[in-house]
Amino acid sequence: MDIILSVPFLIFIPLVVSMILISPIFSSNEIVIRRFTKSFCVFHFLYSILMLAFFKTQTPYISEIHFFGMDWVQSLGIKFAFKIDSVSMILCTLTSFVFMLAAITSKFNIRKNHKFYYSMLLLLMSAILGIFTSSDMFLFFLFWELEMIPAYFLIGGKYTTLISPEQEDEAKKSAIKFILFTFLGSMFMLLGILLLYYYNYTANGILSASFDNVTSSGIPHIIQFIVTICLLIGFGVKLPIVPLHTWLPDAHTNAVTPVSMILAGILLKTGGYGIYRFNYQILPEAFHNIAPVLAIFALINIIYIAFVTYAQTDIKRIIAYSSISNMGFVLLGLCALNTIGKAASVFHMVSHGLVTCGLFMIAGIIYLRFKDRNINTLSGVAKAMPRLYGFAVVIVMASIGVPLFAPFISEILTVIAAINSSFAVILKYIAVASLPVLVLSSCYMLKFLHKGFLGELKEEYEKINDISVHEFIVLGAVLSGLIIFGLFPNSLLELLIGG
Repeated sequence: MDIILSVPFLIFIPLVVSMILISPIFSSNEIVIRRFTKSFCVFHFLYSILMLAFFKTQTPYISEIHFFGMDWVQSLGIKFAFKIDSVSMILCTLTSFVFMLAAITSKFNIRKNHKFYYSMLLLLMSAILGIFTSSDMFLFFLFWELEMIPAYFLIGGKYTTLISPEQEDEAKKSAIKFILFTFLGSMFMLLGILLLYYYNYTANGILSASFDNVTSSGIPHIIQFIVTICLLIGFGVKLPIVPLHTWLPDAHTNAVTPVSMILAGILLKTGGYGIYRFNYQILPEAFHNIAPVLAIFALINIIYIAFVTYAQTDIKRIIAYSSISNMGFVLLGLCALNTIGKAASVFHMVSHGLVTCGLFMIAGIIYLRFKDRNINTLSGVAKAMPRLYGFAVVIVMASIGVPLFAPFISEILTVIAAINSSFAVILKYIAVASLPVLVLSSCYMLKFLHKGFLGELKEEYEKINDISVHEFIVLGAVLSGLIIFGLFPNSLLELLIGG
C-alpha cells in the first residue's frame, strides 16, 4: 500500500496533466478537454480519499525527492521534502474535493479558451497541494509563489461570453490587485523565512530549512517578534486579515463562478495554514505574546466585516465579505493556543470551504439564468427555480450556524476554545463579543434569501429552467458534506486532536 500511496503523485500529477492539456498534441475539442479534466479531478479526489482512509496520525506520509542523488540545495540544507500530517491530509482532501466541484461547475460557465483555463486550473491545484504538504520553508515559498501565476490568469482571463468589455477590464484590474497584494505579502514572508533560517543556524548550529529542524530555541526575542510580524503580513493577505482584505471582494466578484469557488473554498485557507505551520508551530513563544492583539484583529474581521456584508447588494460580494468575516473564526481559534482551538480552526476551514462552494454555485446559477446578481432587482427566483431555492435555504441555514451542520460545530468549538484559553483574559471577552456575529450573519444571509429569491415572478423569468443534473450534483455534494461533518464531527476532530 505504501507504494500506491505516493505524496509526489498526489501533488504533481495535476501539474503533469496540466502540461498535457495545454500541449499542442492534446485535442482542442471543448467536450474532450472538459470531460478529461472532470474525469481526472474525480480520480484525484478518490485517490485523496484513499490516502485519508489509510492515514495514521502516528505515521504521517513523508517523501523526499533527490536530484542525481543529492538534495535540492544540499550545501544549504534545503530539501525537496514533503510531509502530510493530520492537518495537511484534511486540507489536501478538501482541495481535491473543491477542484472536482469546480471542474464540474465549469461545464456551464466556461465558453472559450478551454485548454488554457483547464490547464491553469490544474496548475493551481498542484501549487496549493504543494503548499499544504511542503516540509521545507523554501519549498513552501516556491509553491506559494507558483500559485500566483495560475490564480492571476484564472481571475483575469476571458472564459465566458456573459460579461461586457467593461467587466473584462474590471477582472484584469482585480487580478492585478490580487498579484500586488500577494507579492507585497510575499516580500515580508521571504524576509521572515530568511531571518528564521539564518538565526536558527546561528543559535542551534543546524543548517536546515526543514520544519522539523527549525525552532525558536535560542533565537533572540526581538528577532522572533520581527519574524512573526513579517510572516503574519504575508499570510494575513491571503487569510485575509483586515486591513489586508481589499483585494478579495473584487477578485470574487469579477472571477467566473468555478474560480470564485476555489478562491473562497481553498485559497484563503493557505493563509490560515501558513499561520498554523509557521507562527503557531515554529514560533510559539512570539505567537503567544502577540495572540491577544491578533485576537482583536480576528474580532474586527468577525464583527466589522459582518456590518459591511449587510450593506452589499451584489450576491457575490455578499458571499465574498462573509468569507472575510468567517476567516476571523479561523484566526481566533489559533489565537486560543490550545488543542481545541487548533481543531476548531481547521474544522472551520473545512466547513467554510463547503459553504462558500455552495453559495458561489448558487450565485453563478442565478447569474447564468437571470443575467443579474443584484438582490434589489432580482425577483421571483424561488418561483422560477424551486429546487435551487430549496438548496439555497438549507445552505444558508448551514452558513449562519444552525445546529446539525458543520459550521455550527466549528464556530461553537472556536468560542469554547477562546473562553477556555488559559493565557489571556482578553480572549474570553473577545469570544463573548464574537457571539453576536451569529445574529449578524443571520441578518445578511436572510436578507440575501428574502430579497434575492422571493417576490413576484417577472414575465421574462417565466421560461427559465431549474437546476440541471450537473448543478444538482455539485450542490448535493456540498450539502452532503455539511450534514456529514455536522452530524459526525468526530470524523475530523479525532484526526485533528490526535495529530
